[in-house]
Amino acid sequence: MNVHDILQNPDEHVRFAAYLDTLGHVADTNEVELVSRVLTDPDQTMAQSAVLRHLDRRAAGLCPGPAYEGWAQAMTQATIDHPFLAQRLREWSLFRAITLKLPWQPEDLLASSNWLQLKTAAGTNTEAIEILAEAGRTKRIRNTARIGLDHRSGS
Repeated sequence: MNVHDILQNPDEHVRFAAYLDTLGHVADTNEVELVSRVLTDPDQTMAQSAVLRHLDRRAAGLCPGPAYEGWAQAMTQATIDHPFLAQRLREWSLFRAITLKLPWQPEDLLASSNWLQLKTAAGTNTEAIEILAEAGRTKRIRNTARIGLDHRSGS
């Protein structure tokens, strides 16, 4: 099923599922074009939600490897007119830097979304976890970080 056919379906739930399926099987060389086409759907909330799921799935798989950088740059261009999606890509890049112990700034982590702070608090970078245990945005984030630190010190 191509994107034009998907767009013809009036049910946004059917389109959402079809987009996820199509995005899940897209060749790397066609991914940017497909993401851009999905984002032309008149139901922007649904379209961005489908793309967000795709970005999260792909970023999680690519994050540890060298292919991530090029992919993230390409996806940033595809999502540039969609601030929430662009922000999620920036946060995946920060998460990657923290996880792989690449250079990163604590203030960037503290200014990030609850999603990234919680993901990082449950991660493996002790420095980041200590920062979030002390100054994470929510009680849940601080507690998750503290539990992670307790498990590290108990091991």
